[in-house]
Amino acid sequence: MTGNQIQGLIGMTATLGILVLLVLPSALGILRERRIDRQIRKAQEAHGEKEAQKSSSRSTVPSTATWYAEGRRSKKLVSS
Repeated sequence: MTGNQIQGLIGMTATLGILVLLVLPSALGILRERRIDRQIRKAQEAHGEKEAQKSSSRSTVPSTATWYAEGRRSKKLVSS
């Protein structure tokens, strides 16, 4: 190998090394996020199975109309 080829090889290796250093943190972050997503999905599925066993057919969350009506009632009570 000549001196020019060695310099080219060193330059290419340095460039690839810098590229790896720049890409590595984001690649590790993506892997970590995917692992966390899997854990959340697994926990939601387990929670959903528990809820399916004990829940009734009616929803316990009040509707928007109920919240609006309660807000209007409380304003009337305060103002009177």
